[in-house]
Amino acid sequence: MYNLLSGLSIVEVSSFVASPTVGLYCAQMGAEVIRIDDRRGGLDYKRYLMTREGRSLSWENLNRAKKSVALDLQTGEGRELAVELARKVGQVVTNLPVESFMAHDRIAAGRPDLVSVRIMGWHDGRQAMDFTVNAASGYPLMTGPEDWDADSAPPVNQILPAWDFIAGAYCAFALMAGLRHRDATGEGSELRVPLGDVAIGTAFNAGAAPEMLYRGGDRERIGNAIWGAFGRDFQSRDGHRFMIAALTPKQWTATVEAFGLTGDLTAVEAELGVSFAASDHFRFVHRHRLFSMFQEAAERFDYAEMAARLTKAGATFERYRTMYEMAQDPDLVGNNPLFGPSPANPSGFEYPATRSFANIPNREAGDPLPAPYLGQHSEEVLSQRLGMASGEIAALIDKGIVSTSDKERT
Repeated sequence: MYNLLSGLSIVEVSSFVASPTVGLYCAQMGAEVIRIDDRRGGLDYKRYLMTREGRSLSWENLNRAKKSVALDLQTGEGRELAVELARKVGQVVTNLPVESFMAHDRIAAGRPDLVSVRIMGWHDGRQAMDFTVNAASGYPLMTGPEDWDADSAPPVNQILPAWDFIAGAYCAFALMAGLRHRDATGEGSELRVPLGDVAIGTAFNAGAAPEMLYRGGDRERIGNAIWGAFGRDFQSRDGHRFMIAALTPKQWTATVEAFGLTGDLTAVEAELGVSFAASDHFRFVHRHRLFSMFQEAAERFDYAEMAARLTKAGATFERYRTMYEMAQDPDLVGNNPLFGPSPANPSGFEYPATRSFANIPNREAGDPLPAPYLGQHSEEVLSQRLGMASGEIAALIDKGIVSTSDKERT
């Protein structure tokens, strides 16, 4: 937790991954993020995997450091409260449809300088999720073993909802851009970010889509190799798999030294009339021959010795781990300042919790904060933001329009 965004409040009406990520990143930088959910829990409140206490670890981690207001969003009165909160705060993040009760124009009718960020599906209004826009991007049909038949091989989906997380990060940036514009001009902004455009646009920004247009066709599958450079997984004598990346002359020289292949590769370069150190083009074009040589060399060493040689030479590498291994690794997690002590999580489960990915040298980051219980801050926010008296709030609670903490109700 840093306080770079101290004094900024954001209303979030969202579910699943992309939209909550916006609020998470802002909260980790000190913003007050008020998440509004239906009092029964949003669409993602019970998302798998659930702990024995009935809490979603996905929800818990995407909503750290936020406040929670629980309203009956199936009623007009509950929706009006949500709109009024958004209007008072002036900054909104949502993935509800454009014409929903959280429509920008509806809120801005009483707050013309409103800045809203809305994550959509496709630009034309069609629904989308990470896994469907990924299907459209072309990447799943470029992934897989090299020997798969191009015409009959299945797609390979990525497990991580990467487009959601990229969209969330982009929307946090878009929100800051909208706020900066308002500071300069007094004007509000509605920023709509289609998830599909994030995926398709990224494929173009990466140069991959233009490459296919230039080729007049698609790339071949290349397994775990790095496209256009030297890199792949190798296996040590004792069976450990590790990834090597040598995209620069320095990385290449270090890798060759660690594998003990300097003399052998000098002979191959003379035979082929090329310089592998001078161009990753030649390293990629002749990758099959090189991979064979490097794998043969890797089998002369146990992984511990191989890792020591790679480290000493200054090569870029990493051992493959299961995620369970990663989560217990002392270097990646245990001694990493990214992680702080486990806060009092609603799940009751203690585990390392992340701080902001960015760190500021010589400034205390602060410990991670827990996710809220659903409705934990309903009374506080309605009182402070809307000026509602305790009796008025109590009446709404009695009517079922407002719910308080579900700590004892799960």
